[in-house]
Amino acid sequence: MFLERLAPADGALPGELLTELTALYASNREFHALSGDFPDPDDIRPEQVATALADEFVNPDVEVLLARSEGLLVGIAVTLAHHPDPSDPDPWIGLLMVDASLHGQGHGRRLASLVEDRSRAAGRDAVRLAVLDNNPKALAFWTALGYQPIARRTDLRLGRPCTVLRKELRIPAG
Repeated sequence: MFLERLAPADGALPGELLTELTALYASNREFHALSGDFPDPDDIRPEQVATALADEFVNPDVEVLLARSEGLLVGIAVTLAHHPDPSDPDPWIGLLMVDASLHGQGHGRRLASLVEDRSRAAGRDAVRLAVLDNNPKALAFWTALGYQPIARRTDLRLGRPCTVLRKELRIPAG
């Protein structure tokens, strides 16, 4: 698996890539039903995905990373280098999503590891994320990767209850 940074040309995504991204988002119906990020989780449209990603690109601290394996788009990660709260020193994983047809094959773990490696390489010593309280599968996934709950709060965008998790990034010896 490798990561590529998504940088839209002239503010737009190429049609073929937008088709791939829409399929990825649409495959995760269960997540979108829980999150409420799209009006109808059974009908996610390319223009909705384009708008969601365009909203990310307005923040210079955000990176959108595409995960590919054997030429196929298997996942996406959206990271935030600096949280809006100045007392929070850690980078954040805002979204990590793997094509639902590939769940259980290790792609999510590998994608999370690659995102952690990027933070470590940037000299950061921890990563944070928030899991919606109505998503126990996500909480189980992240805690299995070593993330520890540190706070409960509402998310900044829609005010949904969530648990904030943090993982210390140890520098490999050698």
